[in-house]
Amino acid sequence: MSSANADVLHRWFEELWNQGNIEIMERLASPDAIGHGQIEQDGQINMEQFRALFLSLRKAFPDIRFTIEQTVADAEMVVARWRAVATHQGAFLGAAPTNRRVEFTGMSMMKIVDGKIARGWDNWDQLALLTQIGAAPKATFLAA
Repeated sequence: MSSANADVLHRWFEELWNQGNIEIMERLASPDAIGHGQIEQDGQINMEQFRALFLSLRKAFPDIRFTIEQTVADAEMVVARWRAVATHQGAFLGAAPTNRRVEFTGMSMMKIVDGKIARGWDNWDQLALLTQIGAAPKATFLAA
């Protein structure tokens, strides 16, 4: 079962994010799926809120491309470590388009039930993205 579940996760990133095929959401995720860890959201989001997040990110970064670097699957749970590259071509969190090429990393964990995503947890380097588009100051380390 875990191999089939890993395939669901890989299709989510390839068909939804990389190809921009929003219709795949209904085929890969349960209508009552819940997501955790999304930017601008407190706690959890439902599929309608995730759809809005997806459209917002794709508008700001229309060429976003995720590469899965590692996948671990165990029963219902699947985890992917990924890297994303994109060009900042639209407003994002109040930051005007910069046309800067950005790169950030993250991990996503999904619970797959009956072949569909039931829950998802994302942990990604949002600060790196915001710094690269000028929406957050660069961190500097002070000498001890």
